[in-house]
Amino acid sequence: MLLSADGTRTSGTAALFTEPGRKGGIPPWAGDFRLAADSAEIKNPVGRILTLEMPDGRSGKVVVQSRKGGSKNIVLALLGEGLAPF
Repeated sequence: MLLSADGTRTSGTAALFTEPGRKGGIPPWAGDFRLAADSAEIKNPVGRILTLEMPDGRSGKVVVQSRKGGSKNIVLALLGEGLAPF
């Protein structure tokens, strides 16, 4: 689930991954978020900071890098901030 600053919740499915971290650094993480068919579209998502909520309750901040797909098959490319929530 993606949560915006105004409290809007957007359901969908995330495919996430981590990259090897630099010496002593936090490993970067990223992924794609496919909006559920019945979910409302996020208006102008690119560049927005959102909270990605995992099913087990953990969460992390993400920046939307791009939007792909048509009106019914929307995929957002995400770049994580801080520690990965998975």
